Amino acid sequence: MQSYREYGYKTVTPNHAHRYILPVLIRMLGPEKNRCILDIGCGNGSLALALHKLGYLVYGIDASREGITLANQQLPGHFFVQDIQKNNLPEPCAALAFDTVISTEVIEHLYAPRDFLNFCKNVLCGTPGKKQLILSTPYHGYWKNLALAVSDGWDTHFTALWDGGHIKFWSRKTLSSLLRESGFSVSEFRGAGRLPYLWKSMLIKAEINSNG
Repeated sequence: MQSYREYGYKTVTPNHAHRYILPVLIRMLGPEKNRCILDIGCGNGSLALALHKLGYLVYGIDASREGITLANQQLPGHFFVQDIQKNNLPEPCAALAFDTVISTEVIEHLYAPRDFLNFCKNVLCGTPGKKQLILSTPYHGYWKNLALAVSDGWDTHFTALWDGGHIKFWSRKTLSSLLRESGFSVSEFRGAGRLPYLWKSMLIKAEINSNG
């Protein structure tokens, strides 16, 4: 298996997806419920830093040393290098009681999404109470798939030529099914970017009750 390849972060500038994901994510969050947030796969920390500026307590983990270095230059001590396919949190994060996990545009890159959701569940279930998980991933549904077929867009959209690209293509149904299988209860769905049912991405909020 190949080792992690650096993304090539040079700044903490948001990527193109965060520009349409962040406004929707903010509408799904609330300071009274989302008091301590872990951003899994935070990259250069741009989304977490935006939430910090809004008053949220946010930490982030990512496999990219370049991204984590840049993020910590903006908010020291809140970002840590972590292989998200491993089960243990970095020691400073392990001591925190997270009530919310967010992960944007990550799950479509993973060979073992069930292991990833179990990791999210373990992060959230360390202390008692109702916890939340918010995931974003590129949207796929009937009308968007039809539009791709009619416009001859399949090769571009599902390109096999992108090293480190998407290997899972989720619909609302498939991702919701996996969340329920993993013990979560799906509570909210929103599309992001472009017209309804042709969305670029989707965000799904799921909840889990923990006994600690």
